[in-house]
Parts: sequence; C-alpha cells; structure tokens
Amino acid sequence: MTSSAGTPARSANWNLPNAITVVRILAAPVFFWMLLADAGADGWLRWAAAVLFILAIATDGIDGHIARSRGLVTDLGKILDPIADKLLTSGALICLSILGELPWWVTAIIVVREVGITVWRLVELRRGNVVPASSGGKLKTLVQSVAISFALVPLWTVVGDWIFWVNGVLMTAAVVLTLWSGLLYVRDAVRLARAPRDAS
Repeated sequence: MTSSAGTPARSANWNLPNAITVVRILAAPVFFWMLLADAGADGWLRWAAAVLFILAIATDGIDGHIARSRGLVTDLGKILDPIADKLLTSGALICLSILGELPWWVTAIIVVREVGITVWRLVELRRGNVVPASSGGKLKTLVQSVAISFALVPLWTVVGDWIFWVNGVLMTAAVVLTLWSGLLYVRDAVRLARAPRDAS
C-alpha cells in the first residue's frame, strides 16, 4: 500500500494484530487471579487458569502471522507484542513461586532478564530505534511458554508424579535459553551504543 505521494503508507497502529495483543495483555490479570484464587489446589480454577494461559500465549503466533501476511507490522506492535509475552510468562512464574511450586531463583533469573530487556527496548525507542524480538528471543519465548504450560496444567493428577521430571527438564531449558538470548541482546546493545561513534 502506498500513499498519494508514492511513498509506502505505514500500517495503522490500531489494527487486528495489535488488538489481539492488547486482549492478551488484558487477559493476564484474569489469569493471575484464577491461578492464585484457590491457593494452588488442583481444582477447576487451576485447569481453567492453565487453559487461559495456553490460549493467550498461543495468540502470539496468530497476531504475528496476521501482521506479516497482511502487511500490518507496526512499531507499536513490535513493542507491545514482547511486553504482552513478558507480562504473561513473568507473571505466571511469579505466581508459581508464590504457590511454592517453582524456586524463586528460577523466577528471579527469568524476570530480571525480561524486565531488563524491556527497559532497554523502551530506552532505544526514545532514541528512535525499534528493537524487535530476535530469533533467539522468539525461541526462548516458545520454550518458556511450553515449560510454563506444563507447570500450570496439573497433569500429575492424571499421569502421576513422573511428570515433575519432565517439568524440570523443560524449565531448565527455559532458563538456559533465557540467559543465552539475554546475552545476544547485550551484544546488540553494545553494537547500538558504538554505532554513533563508528559513524563519526
């Protein structure tokens, strides 16, 4: 799509993909309440909270596909999308730690990394640089989402305690990828900081 002047027209910020992202953000506090409401009991609220998380985090791929396929990628979407993901995943980890189901050090590593990268993104945005999610960051988000989903769904009531071993392996992979992708962002931050000096 082009404007009357012949230059590419920028997609409107308030489009379908961004609306889906906003819905994901609004679903987060509902999910938090459902997960904590029965203090970690394995009743219907726990199952409902797990289903809501899985549905909400799945919309990340949906809005991304719509944005790319229909030319609706916007700077706002590049900022809101990772924020929505971090809100859901970090909030879920904090809730699991509150319930005593996940060590706080695991939550701390992931949340500190997520908050740090988000703050850096906002700083770069003020400088006119939009930093989209990297391929490493997307892989990290996928593995985190799978690990958290397994931790949320009370499968131990169905298949037995061996599922806790699977949960541990998945969460370990999530922590490793969180640290690895964080280092990649640090590398990118250093490159951006050096760019003005290199150009001068």
